[in-house]
Amino acid sequence: MTQHASPPRDGTGKTAPVAELPAWRGMMARADVRTLSLLGVLAALIVIGGITKPDEFLDTRNLQLVLTQASVIGVVTVGMTFVITSGGIDLSVGAIVALSSVWATTVATQEYGFGGVLFTAVLVGVGCGLVNGLLIAYGGMVPFIATLAMLASARGLALQITDGKTQIVTIPSILDLGERDAYVLGIPPLVMVFAVVTVIGWLLLNRTTFGRRTVAVGGNAEAARLAGIDVRRQRLYLYLLSGLCCGIAAFLLIILSGSGQNTNGNLYELDAIAAAIIGGTLLSGGRGTITGSVLGVLIFTTITNIFALNNLQSDVQQIAKGAIIVAAVLVQRRTASTT
Repeated sequence: MTQHASPPRDGTGKTAPVAELPAWRGMMARADVRTLSLLGVLAALIVIGGITKPDEFLDTRNLQLVLTQASVIGVVTVGMTFVITSGGIDLSVGAIVALSSVWATTVATQEYGFGGVLFTAVLVGVGCGLVNGLLIAYGGMVPFIATLAMLASARGLALQITDGKTQIVTIPSILDLGERDAYVLGIPPLVMVFAVVTVIGWLLLNRTTFGRRTVAVGGNAEAARLAGIDVRRQRLYLYLLSGLCCGIAAFLLIILSGSGQNTNGNLYELDAIAAAIIGGTLLSGGRGTITGSVLGVLIFTTITNIFALNNLQSDVQQIAKGAIIVAAVLVQRRTASTT
């Protein structure tokens, strides 16, 4: 006769509880693996850049340039991470950056100086985010359609404002922030702004009820509603946050380029979504990581820099980015199917 092992019992004769690994520990372990993997990829890219173009890639000025360029798209990606975590998408971020940058650099706006340009860029970004949020949260529109409409409208309005011309910034206090004399301990001001936005975003997502509500809405919107969360209002706030990040990024881009152009922010939506996805933010919602998104931004920016230094065509860069996105989504699906 086959004998079955009896469950362990404690001193009172009752069955002792079987120890299980808490779910949050498994999630943390997976997050650590993802972070280490991304750091490994970034380190490998640095090695490749150092081997192919050692004198140029490892030059301090080039590394500062990489971080500066990463700062603009990085701020946009922080906002995008929140939106994707909630189960949404924002295809209009690049167009909002363009509209914010040209509206903030008109002759009339520049008459109000540094504060006027900054205020206008942020206000336009938040305004566009408000329209997106109202259409999606209260208008019942699918995020893809609503933000696609905003993309077309914002691009068209930016072109109308500029008439296809570059608007030059003439405010010294803005232009000076892009000079090396403004660096603090070798760190460009744009990088410091990116660092502050990243820290605030991390705290907001991981240490506040706002972050927990965002994850809950992305995981199961109906369950979140039954738990007392105002899902529509939360979604509105998230698109406002995305618009705010676009406005800040637009101002950083104005500092970096010293101008406003209707072509600014081109394909930022692709880069932001890609960086968030390869960083570990779940495309279907319910899981997001600011740390992973930032590493994703650094990876893409480093790839672009290496391609540029090696005189590789931009179309090859886009093909490489597309392949990385597909690979990241496949890895996510495989991970989800095994958990």
